[in-house]
Amino acid sequence: MQIAIKIALTTLIALFIFIMGAGAGYAVRDYVVDDQPDEAELNSLALYWEVWHRVEEQFYGEVPNGPVATYGAIRGALATLNDPYTLFIEPEPAAEEKAQLEGRFGGIGAFIQRDEAGKVILDPMPDQAAEKAGLLKGDILLAVDGRPVTPDMPTEDIIKWIKGEIGTPVTITVERAGAEKPLDITIARAPIETPSAQWRILEEAPKIGYIQLTSFTERSNKELDRAFEELSQQGAESYILDLRNNGGGLLETAVDVASQFLREGVVLREDRKSEGERVYDVRAGGKALDQPLVLLVNGGTASASEIVAGALQDYKRATLIGEKTFGKGSVQLIYELSDASRLHVTVAKWFTPNNNAIDGKGLAPDIEVLISEEDRANNRDPQLERAISFLKEEK
Repeated sequence: MQIAIKIALTTLIALFIFIMGAGAGYAVRDYVVDDQPDEAELNSLALYWEVWHRVEEQFYGEVPNGPVATYGAIRGALATLNDPYTLFIEPEPAAEEKAQLEGRFGGIGAFIQRDEAGKVILDPMPDQAAEKAGLLKGDILLAVDGRPVTPDMPTEDIIKWIKGEIGTPVTITVERAGAEKPLDITIARAPIETPSAQWRILEEAPKIGYIQLTSFTERSNKELDRAFEELSQQGAESYILDLRNNGGGLLETAVDVASQFLREGVVLREDRKSEGERVYDVRAGGKALDQPLVLLVNGGTASASEIVAGALQDYKRATLIGEKTFGKGSVQLIYELSDASRLHVTVAKWFTPNNNAIDGKGLAPDIEVLISEEDRANNRDPQLERAISFLKEEK
């Protein structure tokens, strides 16, 4: 019997934001390309090289090659700032982060399953690159670019082999029922979109539209536009926006999302050490300005999610139900470095429209509802149930 977990090659590493620290997430204002250091800055590193050359000459154990030592030195220097959100990310996870925030990456468009023997069984998505190249449902993956796939290999490692830059080729070797020998299929990696939003009309409350937003990417606001259009056509008169375990994403997207529910006012206030306060105003064009609204929040609701929740709570536009949020109220710039690694630098703190600080404090829900271990064991969601009953009571 096949293991009952079906994993999309398009989405497995979509939770990269949470890897950066207890689900903290972050809001990013813009992207900046870093300049190379000048001669004086390079000379200031003389002591580092003096130390490292002695290590290379005398250290009894194995000395790491390549950029490993440099990356370690960078991390050590950043640790002196005592800021968990100013951090260095190596090239491979940096590429994953970039793809996540853009909401797309290069892939083949296929699902995989592992059976009890560890075999990797493929299922191409309709009209995606893998299907167009000839991959069939039930093909068993044997190798990727000549590298054998073994039964004990982690699924995420296989996916890393298959993913890559859009337009580049990847050759997969598969075993096919009825074929005398393995087949090589070369597939050009195509843009694969990773949705950040899911939505539906609730069966138990057909007048309520439920929207789950899992991150704040470049595509999130357009996805919300589509969600409101479809849900309103299906009869939604009120909404539940689920921000639980949403660790954040792009600051500009957070402003757009909050503006979906507000006519005017301030979404957030940002304070920089050298520039003072910057105000982000509500943007015109919101699609859900009057409908009753509940936000579901918990300890994994962080950063950009807290921007949205804080603004809607300050204006009493939405009722927050659930648990206290994480409490991340800082803004990071992302610098793309020369070797494709990335540097996050905390440059500002942000505050809600009423000048409430979030960093280290979080947002208290208007209605606290906890989820017990018994609830989880029985697949119950008392927070969603309370949101539904609240909206019904409001009518």
